[in-house]
Amino acid sequence: MKLKLLAATVIVMALSLHTTEAQIREGVQRHRMREGVRSGELTRSETRNLALRERNTRRDIRMAKRDGVITRRERREIRRDKRMTSRAIYRKKHNRRHRI
Repeated sequence: MKLKLLAATVIVMALSLHTTEAQIREGVQRHRMREGVRSGELTRSETRNLALRERNTRRDIRMAKRDGVITRRERREIRRDKRMTSRAIYRKKHNRRHRI
């Protein structure tokens, strides 16, 4: 009985940790974008483009959760979208275009 309770607790903790990591990553990316706007490294069109990418990723997550199960393929696509958005933020912040 104690073993089952312990196993259930560990599973719940692992699931909540995974959600927290995803939320932290999104928050960090939003912070990087805000920082780029504040410092002038991102132009308005670059910021708009990055915000659109973020919105599309959130939409993909909602669509994946809609049927109640996020498949391995959906999870891979979402992870790839987040990784590509992160790379896009870096590239746009370092492309020598500055807001004046």
